[in-house]
Amino acid sequence: MIDYVRGLIDELSPTTATIECHGVGYFCNISLNTYTALQGKSEGRLYVYESIREDAWTLFGFATKSERALFLLLISVSGVGGNTARTILSSFSPSELCDIIMSENEKMLKTVKGLGTKTAQRIIVELKDKVASLGIQGGDGAKLTNDTGITMANKEVHDEAIEALKMLGFPPAPVTKVVRSILKEEPTISVEMVIKKALKML
Repeated sequence: MIDYVRGLIDELSPTTATIECHGVGYFCNISLNTYTALQGKSEGRLYVYESIREDAWTLFGFATKSERALFLLLISVSGVGGNTARTILSSFSPSELCDIIMSENEKMLKTVKGLGTKTAQRIIVELKDKVASLGIQGGDGAKLTNDTGITMANKEVHDEAIEALKMLGFPPAPVTKVVRSILKEEPTISVEMVIKKALKML
């Protein structure tokens, strides 16, 4: 199994990338997020998912592990194939998609071309807790992005509070939502106070 390919970016378009690695060109289907990450670069690395069928061997490439993890979750849902998952990931950043699923924003999810009501509902129901447990915050999990209202300064508090509440038996999706809302209002709050406040809100 191929984990990633790294090399010269031989060809790049909004939907595909060819990475030359040791004389071999790997043709990968990519999302717009990955295209943006590779644009303007002469070299790059793509984390790969191999879709192997009797009639086709297709590679999907991702600029970050977090985007690939989301792709794998999406294609685990009945009715969501590789191309549909790529379209979803082209419509939203990983952090935006996580927020949409965790907040059960079916209306926003249905704005993706070709995605119907039933499939959007299945994605939300089946992936809500799984997406929350991934802890995707943008930048391949290295930091929390501004759209969450969380900064690196309170990332440790954010992570510790969520883990503690999950250990207490609360599901990941509502826990993440509550902890983020608390930290948006009180960025300098301690872990203990976040947990105490969250327990009252869950």
